[in-house]
Amino acid sequence: MKGRLPGDLMLRCTILDEDGAVKSISGQFRRSDLCNEHRLNPRDLRKIDSRIPNLVPTILIRKEAILINILHIRALVKADTVVLFDTYGSNDSRLHSAFLYHLEHNLKVRGGGSPYEFRAIESILLSVLSALEAEMVFIRNLVGGLLAELEDDINHDKFKRLLHYSRRLASFKNRARLVQDALEEVLEQDDDLNAMYLTDKKKGVARQNHEHDELEVLLEFFSKQVEEIVNEAENIESNVQSTQEIVELILDSNRNALLALDLKVSILTMGLGSGALVAGLFGMNLKSHLEELPYAFAAMTAVSAAIAAFAAWAGLWRLAKIRKVGLTNSQTTNRGSDPKSRAPWIPLPLRRRNFNGWS
Repeated sequence: MKGRLPGDLMLRCTILDEDGAVKSISGQFRRSDLCNEHRLNPRDLRKIDSRIPNLVPTILIRKEAILINILHIRALVKADTVVLFDTYGSNDSRLHSAFLYHLEHNLKVRGGGSPYEFRAIESILLSVLSALEAEMVFIRNLVGGLLAELEDDINHDKFKRLLHYSRRLASFKNRARLVQDALEEVLEQDDDLNAMYLTDKKKGVARQNHEHDELEVLLEFFSKQVEEIVNEAENIESNVQSTQEIVELILDSNRNALLALDLKVSILTMGLGSGALVAGLFGMNLKSHLEELPYAFAAMTAVSAAIAAFAAWAGLWRLAKIRKVGLTNSQTTNRGSDPKSRAPWIPLPLRRRNFNGWS
């Protein structure tokens, strides 16, 4: 069994100071040193360790720091420092560069009056929201284009793509909902909201538990934005499910049409066979004394054609009766053929109730 490598204790981080300047880019730091410097427990860093898969977004509030693990961002926010942990296996360098640029710019702006940690949280949540919106637009275009193609032609490949897109959409909706749940979880805890005022805590400013309006408004804004994305994903998922059901109904209808055609051919074959039965009877080498009559051939031909036509008509009539399906078929069968006993079907909420029951 192989031992743990020394490199497993190292983390790659990008550090920004209180002025928004980058002090270190992708620097190597020991996990124990980070815990000692920022007064964290080792288990706290496991939540934001990029090599450990964490599918559930988390926002952890500690005594002097806020740990954020949402989608592609894993950060440690303090009253005067932001530590960004490099995401392992991330290929979207453009998104990371845009986030880092916006974070630097937002941290350098001091005129807004917001504390340092709130400006950092705003940049982080804005990057998360941008990532969700970009993926939402991409999935919407994929699904919308495929649904438009299915209106013209339905084949196996398109139906397979629709299944793949529906799974991708469900995965995206689940991730967006988890982000919303993480924000809602923080909003429901007054103690956590109050503990996120790191600047005031560092300066020794006493705060009441209900004095967190600024942070609450900030988190509620992003929570509502994420909720809109979740609702849009649910609407697209509903359209996909409706399309799948309609496609299945069309395929079932075509399958039933082919089965009905096969039954019609079989019924016509049965009718021809019934007519040929008469010819088969006369084909036996037995004397019937009908061969001496001058009109026997014409009469037997007419009888054979009539039998074949009657058998075919009876079979087709029975098939049409079986294929005729309605909502009142069961009621008609149970009540009989009396027209007076057939009451019109009315939804239950629209009926009137008397002492004997619903009418």
